[in-house]
Amino acid sequence: MLINEIVKQEPPSDHLDFVFGALADPTRRAILAHLTSGEVSVKELAEPFEISLPAVSWHLKVLERAGLIARGREAQWRPCRLQAGALKEAGDWIEHYRRFWEERFDSLDDYLSKLQHKEGDDERKS
Repeated sequence: MLINEIVKQEPPSDHLDFVFGALADPTRRAILAHLTSGEVSVKELAEPFEISLPAVSWHLKVLERAGLIARGREAQWRPCRLQAGALKEAGDWIEHYRRFWEERFDSLDDYLSKLQHKEGDDERKS
């Protein structure tokens, strides 16, 4: 199966690939949203999901590998916390392209305004 072959391949070398790959899953995004309120145990993170504790643990490993969370160990409590650095890196990457597209749209807007102005001039001459 194609999906299995993709999973078996070596991980991408670019850290952003890990970040965006982790963010691509709605369960992992929900986990990150839950962590915005502070440290939470793995068991607490698993409660709202209809998946097994091992499945939640797997999602946490993906998030940890991407640098989006950190996990600790305090006796029997295994807290997870949000790490903002990887999100900032992804945000900075996205911001670069947002500026690029805004410049393109501004140029297009200027061009369309000139066309409309030219059409108005042509209609007045007729």
